[in-house]
This record gives sequence, C-alpha cells and structure tokens, in this order.
Amino acid sequence: MGIKSFQGKQLGEVIVSENITVGDFMTENMYKFYEGQNVIEVMETLLRHQISGGPVVNEQNELIGIISEGDCIKQISESRYYNQPMENMTVENYMITEVETVSPDMHLFDVANKFLSLKKRRFPVCEHGKLIGLISQKDVLKAALELHGYNWRS
Repeated sequence: MGIKSFQGKQLGEVIVSENITVGDFMTENMYKFYEGQNVIEVMETLLRHQISGGPVVNEQNELIGIISEGDCIKQISESRYYNQPMENMTVENYMITEVETVSPDMHLFDVANKFLSLKKRRFPVCEHGKLIGLISQKDVLKAALELHGYNWRS
C-alpha cells in the first residue's frame, strides 16, 4: 500500500511576497546611547525598558558601537575587582566598536541566516552611514507570524 497525500486543494488566491526587506520590519524608534554617557545611565535604561542593548551613535547619528547587558556586566566585574567607582565609567570604554550592520534593502531571510551564522541578537540598520533602525531576531519572528500563510518564495 502506497502513501497517500492528504493535502487537499488549496482554496483562495496565493499571495506571493516577493521582496520582504529588513526595512519593512525593523524598529525605527529605538533607544540610542552616546560615547560620553555614564554606564550606570545605560544600565538604568536597559532595565527600565527591558531591552538587552542598543546602538551607540555620535552627534551626526553615525553608528560608532553597540553596548549590551554583557558589556555592562563586564564593567561591574572590573569595577568590583579593581575597587573602582562606577560613576566615572563611560560607554566609550565598554562598547563594542566592530559592529556588523545591515541595509534596509536586505532581504529579511538573508538577515535571518546572518543571525544564525553570526550568533547575534540584533543588527543596526544603516543607510548612507546613518543609523536608521534596528532589526532583531524578534522582528524576524514577528514577520514570520504576520506573513503566515503567504508563499515564502524570494
């Protein structure tokens, strides 16, 4: 006895979503940090808004780094170990400066693969050298739920 397919005829129109881009699902309203900002302020912001990190920009809104919970924990650890006050610690000393960015025109599933291969939680979205948004793994999941039932061909 052979295996039968139990999939019936699809009813309705199949909607093809040809170009699902990062720009369609990125977060534009984000918390930004500045290199001279105190790390304690960053920690307070992370906790108050339940976020795990954010971009560091200069006065021209150009991305210069990323600071995360892990970077703040490193600062706390060093502060306690060397018995230094935390009040004088600034973002520029603890942010990560080698940051991979993505374009708003990048296909959403290409960035999903980038998340998997680089093991990152978020990517800054930059255009013409300026920070315009953030795309996170959660944004990709939201997009998948929102597009549920669409044809995922690219």
